Amino acid sequence: MAKHGIFPPPSAANWLLASIALVIAPHTDHLPLWLSTVALAMLAWRWAGARGLLPLPGKWVLALFAIAATAGILLQYRTLFGRDAGVAMLILMLALKLLETRSYRDAMFSVFLGYFVVITNFFYTQSIFLAAYLMLVVLALTSTLVTLNHPPSAAGWRQPLKISSLLLVQAVPLMLLFFLLFPRVDKPLWGLPNDAFSAATGLSESMAPGSISQLVQSDAVAMRSEFVGPPPAPSKLYWRVLVLEYFDGRAWSMTRNRDDGEPEIEKSGEPVRYTITIEPHNKQWLFALEAPDPVALPPKTRLTREMRLLSSQPVQRRTRFALTSFPNYKVDKKIEAQGLRLALQLPKQGNPQTRELARRLRSETQNNAELVTKALRIFTDQSFSYTLTPQLLGADSVDEFVFKTHSGFCEHYAGAFTFLMRAAGVPARVVTGYQGGEFNEVGNYLVVRQSDAHAWSEVWLKGQGWVRVDPTAVVASDRIENGVASALSAEEPLPFLVRTNIQWLKQLRLRWDALNNQWNQWVIGYDQEQQIGFFARMGLGILSWRELAWGLMIGIGLLLAIFTGLTLWPGKKPSSDKVHALYLRFCAKLEKAGMARLPTEGPEDFAKRVRVQRPEFSIATDTVTYLYIQLRYGAHASPELYRKFYSLAKGFRA
Repeated sequence: MAKHGIFPPPSAANWLLASIALVIAPHTDHLPLWLSTVALAMLAWRWAGARGLLPLPGKWVLALFAIAATAGILLQYRTLFGRDAGVAMLILMLALKLLETRSYRDAMFSVFLGYFVVITNFFYTQSIFLAAYLMLVVLALTSTLVTLNHPPSAAGWRQPLKISSLLLVQAVPLMLLFFLLFPRVDKPLWGLPNDAFSAATGLSESMAPGSISQLVQSDAVAMRSEFVGPPPAPSKLYWRVLVLEYFDGRAWSMTRNRDDGEPEIEKSGEPVRYTITIEPHNKQWLFALEAPDPVALPPKTRLTREMRLLSSQPVQRRTRFALTSFPNYKVDKKIEAQGLRLALQLPKQGNPQTRELARRLRSETQNNAELVTKALRIFTDQSFSYTLTPQLLGADSVDEFVFKTHSGFCEHYAGAFTFLMRAAGVPARVVTGYQGGEFNEVGNYLVVRQSDAHAWSEVWLKGQGWVRVDPTAVVASDRIENGVASALSAEEPLPFLVRTNIQWLKQLRLRWDALNNQWNQWVIGYDQEQQIGFFARMGLGILSWRELAWGLMIGIGLLLAIFTGLTLWPGKKPSSDKVHALYLRFCAKLEKAGMARLPTEGPEDFAKRVRVQRPEFSIATDTVTYLYIQLRYGAHASPELYRKFYSLAKGFRA
């Protein structure tokens, strides 16, 4: 172990360690507990070392720490690359760098590495809260730079904050200029790590009992929608996402590599026009009300035969597009029998009671529409209940649900009904997506959350095509009209903000969401389209890259000219630098004694002249001059030097 370092001094060390702790703090939410503990322990060790309470580790000990921690990260993530492992390595390097900090160069490197780690927080979230917090972190890091480069200001916390705040305020115009004028492109200038979207949540490509009920317990936003005119009634708000056609006896899933072209949609009635903003979920599927108009699809999207709207690329950033849908429609009325074979697929074995029920229903009627009605009546005539916490089901899950437990969530009802229809010879499939939403009157848009996730069925009827049948609406009609919270008892594990009826809290939530939406649209979502629209509203039309680059350079030049003019303005107030101000007061005292400092005379030349002409003041003048030069220009200035300088300069009497 090496002796504890003498640099940085305790005052600057406090700023350095506090700012780095603030940098690391948000990452503790997704770092493994052991790594967060190790990083914070290293910070505590460096704090104790700065005060001489503990010796700092030597190079070999630091090397062993680095090897052990790197091995731990490799075991934790199975790689040293990607978002999570890469951020973990940066945190480790930052903590280790603090432990080996012995010089001004080391401390400066730690601060600049801290600036870099600040940026990595945006890999995980880009919320207003995080942005505001990170602005405070940048302020703390800049204050650390002030204390490292001007130690006298480290005597208190106000002066570094004042200087760094002034620096950041001066940088705001330049920041806004770059934000508005820097040319935007459709794709990022560099790629994100492969696991940058691994935490994205939402619907899955398969559905088993309990899958959607778990998703409903999240109040995360899935999408927002703005309508042209009044929004449709809640019973019309079926946001179609996935179609599940294959059943393996337990779970429903999508079929792979199926592309039969576009659906044949017969549209009628008035269309619904709306704009959707989808949160990133790292999948290609998009959301749309039934049934989207195939001739008015957004660019780089397509409509599959199952009426699923797909993007050409995974949705890895907040995506906004306009759609037109027709609530009154008929789809695939003339589909051939061979196209319906997959909609009749069932395992050869399993759920014998439901199969027998299907045979009985089929024997009672040959009309498929009547059979659907009779099947739905089973859910109304018996004591079925709607719940997030049903009993666990065994191998014959459909039989147990229909004939024994009688309790389940939307996936239970949609899955059981679709199985029953297929067993009775009626083509059917499961559709998953979202139903309903919460209208935000503050922002005039509809918010659809993960808690609005839903599953329903579709049956194919001759002359009508695919028809939506929602067995959940039969059991819990409140779910469709008023949202999931209205259909579940108070004991169900819904998020508090989804269930609460406290009006002021709901209003606060809606206002906050409206603010978030504006932040997402105009800051996070400021893309090429938004940039073109911004300048169009200013009457500038579409700008080319060259025009934007020229505008950026001219803007930077104007800002630099303004700042230079303010700095060199003759009427500028005297410097507020305490060291310089004290030195000027010291010189003023000598002037009263007949030793006026010439305008062209530097501190050392002035001290030499005092030594010759007024030797009785030479000791005080030499000492004050030396301290002044060290504090203003020296690399090893400290608060102790400032206190000594302050005492001598203020106490001097000529």
